[in-house]
Amino acid sequence: MSHSLRFREATKVDLPDILGLLAQPGMDDGEVLSPAEAGRVFDRMARYPDYRMIVALRDGRIVGSFALLIMDNLGHMGAPSGVIEDVVVDPHCQGQGIGRAMTQLARAVCGERGCYKVALSSSLVRERAHAFYESLGFERHGYSFRIMSPAPLADE
Repeated sequence: MSHSLRFREATKVDLPDILGLLAQPGMDDGEVLSPAEAGRVFDRMARYPDYRMIVALRDGRIVGSFALLIMDNLGHMGAPSGVIEDVVVDPHCQGQGIGRAMTQLARAVCGERGCYKVALSSSLVRERAHAFYESLGFERHGYSFRIMSPAPLADE
């Protein structure tokens, strides 16, 4: 039995496995989309020019996934930038190099596409994840700001 890791773009058939990975503590803590809702979001993602969901497989089983968006920019002399999102590894497979391999793949794709940077964000409480990303060469840079549920702008 081979324990080699391989990657491919996710399909709708993969959504239940991906949702299962995302449901783990520290990610979405059990609160994930229904399969039907996930299918609708997946269809919208497919309409973006350069947005893909990648799954990592070992022995034919999905053991990790991540999303990669490559954005065009007017700044930085038109160089695109990469955004890695929803990086998740099966808890039973953590520490086996899967997250490292997924991140290396994302970085390689971004390099091939001429991205001037690759960014990702991580919740402040995920200290193990921060140490992991720093071990891969990511550096803390600037600040990330968010509004969890944006309200419509008021008329002035």
